[in-house]
Amino acid sequence: MGLMGTPRLIIADEPTTALDVTVQREVLRVLRDVVCDRGAGALFISHNLAVVRYVCDDIAVMRHGRLLEAGPVQEVLTAPGHPCTRTLLDAVPSLAHA
Repeated sequence: MGLMGTPRLIIADEPTTALDVTVQREVLRVLRDVVCDRGAGALFISHNLAVVRYVCDDIAVMRHGRLLEAGPVQEVLTAPGHPCTRTLLDAVPSLAHA
């Protein structure tokens, strides 16, 4: 991860993909620190809903380039208002159902 200058927005496109959980945690810590220290905003793009829930305050769910639903992470992920969001959540593996 590299930064030039003092950006007002940091775009992180799948920054933790293919990383083990220890490295993921470190990348997320560095990203959080950079955002906080520089007062920047962050656009965090990910398919990993567990990481999104941990990192983000708000979420936007898209399908085929169209915005389906947006709002606070906890609200959208616990009470989705769009059927595609529900389908996405149902597809996440869970140890409780194993």
